[in-house]
Amino acid sequence: MSADEERGGATGAEWGEELLDRVFLTRVVEPGDETGGRWVREHGVREVARRLRTGGPLLPGVTDRRWAGLRARAERADPRRDLDTAGAAGVRFVAPGQAEWPGQLDDLGDARPLGLWVRGRPSLRMWALRSVALVGARACTAYGAHMAATLAAGLAERGWVVVSGGAYGVDGAAHRGALGAGGATVAVLACGVDRPYPRGHAELIRRIAEQGLVAGELPPGEHPTPSRFILRNRVIAALTRGTVVVEAAHRSGSLVTARAAGRLGRHTMGVPGPATSALSAGVHELLRGDAVLVTDAAEVVELVGDMGELAPDRRGPVLPTDLLEPGARQVLAALPARGSAAPAGIARRAQTSQDDAIARLYELRALGYVERHDDGWKLTRQAMISARAARDPC
Repeated sequence: MSADEERGGATGAEWGEELLDRVFLTRVVEPGDETGGRWVREHGVREVARRLRTGGPLLPGVTDRRWAGLRARAERADPRRDLDTAGAAGVRFVAPGQAEWPGQLDDLGDARPLGLWVRGRPSLRMWALRSVALVGARACTAYGAHMAATLAAGLAERGWVVVSGGAYGVDGAAHRGALGAGGATVAVLACGVDRPYPRGHAELIRRIAEQGLVAGELPPGEHPTPSRFILRNRVIAALTRGTVVVEAAHRSGSLVTARAAGRLGRHTMGVPGPATSALSAGVHELLRGDAVLVTDAAEVVELVGDMGELAPDRRGPVLPTDLLEPGARQVLAALPARGSAAPAGIARRAQTSQDDAIARLYELRALGYVERHDDGWKLTRQAMISARAARDPC
């Protein structure tokens, strides 16, 4: 058995008629077409394909004009040719029910893809089980690109697959961050996977196909359109455990991905930016809703990962005085910043007895924090430096 057969993807050797009909429908029905999805659910792939090929009877939910348009597409569709073209480009077709099909895509209901064209060696189903989407603005800032690359690298180092759309800006930075860390990444395209888009990312998409996976709903040679980009985003959202938006304006397509993730019960996360940045306005809008604020890979994994994968506590640097027992810290804090104080006054300010205060003072002297001065006690230079660091950690 070949590696492709083990994955369950079809490559062009022996094709069942139903699989050929699915490939045929990817050329006829647009991605995310819920009417077409309902036809497949109610009548089956074979019957839908037969009616489109023969011209009737008309399937419900479409006008005569739209039916004529679908029929025109059907007349030009040649699934065997598409499979041969795909096979020559190292692309396989993965259909629902096959071993490689990611079951979480079924959550899309009638908007579920008819199948996915996949380029790359790993199993899409296995990679999708532990994946996170990283999306954001195409015209991102240097801050956005840095955060996307850093998050992606951190996720990759923790064994997570980074999924994005292969576009300029945040998408490209996320893919490069994962690749640079020697990790796994998946690009979900809004065109044929044998046709890298944007053209400026041809080399990046080639690297992704070699080290990871490139996937899409459209058959070989198909070009992207604005609507296809928007509909592609539902696949990114459904494929992953959660979606992180790094930078996004109010009308960004990245927000479509995040909202789709929310509707599907996936985690939605946002990386905050400057309050004055229009490119962070959409992210901040998400954060005012149900999205969770994240700043690094550990926080993302804490949300989407398994029980026990917790982000570390956030705190400033550990100071020497942090290691003192609470009673000793309380007595130390009771000493004046300048000059000396008598044990009775120190005990009063520390809210303890004089005997306890004296015992603590001798402990602090042994550690170099205080010193005797006639009948009183005062802070050493070391203690004053620690106190300033605690007040002003910056």
